[in-house]
Amino acid sequence: MTTDIANVTLPDGERIPKLGQGTWEMGERASQRAAEIAALREGIALGMTLIDTAEMYGQGSTESLVGEALAGVRDDVFLVSKVYPHNASRRGVQAACERSLKRLKTDRLDLYLLHWRGSEPLEETVAGFEALRQAGKIRHWGVSNFDLDDMEELAAVPHGDACATNQVLYNVARRGPEFDLLPWLKSRSIPAMAYSPVDHARLPKRSPLNEIAAAHGASVFQVALAWVLLQPDVFAIPKAGRAEHVRDNRRAAELQLTADDCAAIDAHFRPPLRKQPLEIL
Repeated sequence: MTTDIANVTLPDGERIPKLGQGTWEMGERASQRAAEIAALREGIALGMTLIDTAEMYGQGSTESLVGEALAGVRDDVFLVSKVYPHNASRRGVQAACERSLKRLKTDRLDLYLLHWRGSEPLEETVAGFEALRQAGKIRHWGVSNFDLDDMEELAAVPHGDACATNQVLYNVARRGPEFDLLPWLKSRSIPAMAYSPVDHARLPKRSPLNEIAAAHGASVFQVALAWVLLQPDVFAIPKAGRAEHVRDNRRAAELQLTADDCAAIDAHFRPPLRKQPLEIL
């Protein structure tokens, strides 16, 4: 495997890897800490240099794990974290960011996301994000779990058009965003970040993915991840707690699905024909 991975482009023109690393549920068990750190560092070595975390994960313990994993390689990584909605007031988001930076052992985030829509007014959250950006604490900001109506409301507030991405649940089995949300984002040059790109390992036991995997000498999960990576203006953050799992994910980026493969997937996991509420895990 090479370290070359396809990219997506943020609204300001910066290019980031299409395949990164998620960290949900990592850093919560001392017995797995060494393996999880090794997995993150293996991913970085393989070009999966985008790492996503959140203050919610392990109530900060995941950020601490990521901070340890990034020792000596921080400048090679595009680092993403997320703020709780109840911390997302103008001042609250700034204080939460400082706490995340301390746990992550860094002086800046490359991307800071509102984890989901809460009760704080969006204009206050955006003002907090913009203050952080002006102070050099973050380079970009975005949102997570925002449906189309949320994105339209965000775009209407001052500086709301500076949103760099929307992180949503999207995979071969959960294609609802394709109907309206992904086209809206594309029209504004905002890439979508797909979390749980293999549906948290809950894909059907039998589907065309099995036959496609057998034909390519791959696993069902690699086919599902390759399908997400094939989608334009979408990047993915699968989680892997072991180095061998990271290598499996990295191989998915080299899997070349055929037109027949994609047609078989569409026939079983049908694209949406109408609006569907945004799903959240």
